[in-house]
Amino acid sequence: MALILILTTQVKAQESSGAQDARPLVLTEAIPLEGIKGRFDHFGTSGRKLFVSALGNNTVEVIDISGRTLERTITGVPNPQGVVYAPEANKLFVGSSKDKLHIYDGTSFDLISEIDFHGDVDNLRYDAANKRVYVGYGDEETAAIGAVDATTNKRIEEEYKLGAHPESFQLETSGPNIYVNLPDLKQIAVINRSTHAITRWPLTLEHNFPMALDETDHRLFVGTHEPARLAVFDTTSGHMITALPSVQDADDLYYDAGRKRIYMAGGEGFIYAFQQKDPDQYQLITKISTALGARTAGYFGKGKKSFDRFWLAVPARADHGAEIWIYTVQD
Repeated sequence: MALILILTTQVKAQESSGAQDARPLVLTEAIPLEGIKGRFDHFGTSGRKLFVSALGNNTVEVIDISGRTLERTITGVPNPQGVVYAPEANKLFVGSSKDKLHIYDGTSFDLISEIDFHGDVDNLRYDAANKRVYVGYGDEETAAIGAVDATTNKRIEEEYKLGAHPESFQLETSGPNIYVNLPDLKQIAVINRSTHAITRWPLTLEHNFPMALDETDHRLFVGTHEPARLAVFDTTSGHMITALPSVQDADDLYYDAGRKRIYMAGGEGFIYAFQQKDPDQYQLITKISTALGARTAGYFGKGKKSFDRFWLAVPARADHGAEIWIYTVQD
């Protein structure tokens, strides 16, 4: 019955999209998360495991990607938010809105250490080249991007004060910049890790939460809530190139570099898929019906078997338990 429900949902999704021939994401499987209550937050992956912050349940769910099963549940993290895996150190880092960064062994998932940031620890990003975990935390005068050495588990001196709570942020891999959404200030902050200088781009759109980066074409993608838009910025100038209507209540935004696509999930109950024609031109190719409140997703490119999967967290509903919906990404 569950499979029938899933396939029926997918058929309705394609009918509602208004683009029968555009199917960049096809719902193929679902992983039940029985007993998980409340909303979800961010995703992470080790390649073999999927890590899902079940914020409303005060747990982190560890899913075996190959077996499509819930492998274990990590408890002891109040209101888990950002989650990131450091492969060189084989450690899992989990941020909590209750001020701490929790560090776990990546095999046993035993707690190794905790670092108190004295402020809401939200988004996390891993810098593989320097083996650092960047941490977005705090509010107003305490708000900053800090850093932790993934090898020693120690907080390091590198820190960038921002003046407002940082939401999603992205690291350049071939350059020094960190791009940070600051919705309370209606800004994007650009941090230069070499000079420690911070420049700020003012926004006319409000509530800029999710973000993705096309480093090759110097484009930054930002999802806003008021109005609901996909905004595209030129990272060389800070100028907004375009803003397209998008899904309401978006919390995650991903750029598919191989296909030049952008995927945005929103609590309105849709995934919007956009196509990049060239760095200055974009179009909505389809919107896929999902479920109300399904605003958290994960996309990490090709997996171990060269299959692309898009993962969507669907909160528990009155008639159904929480699930992770798995979409196959198609050319």
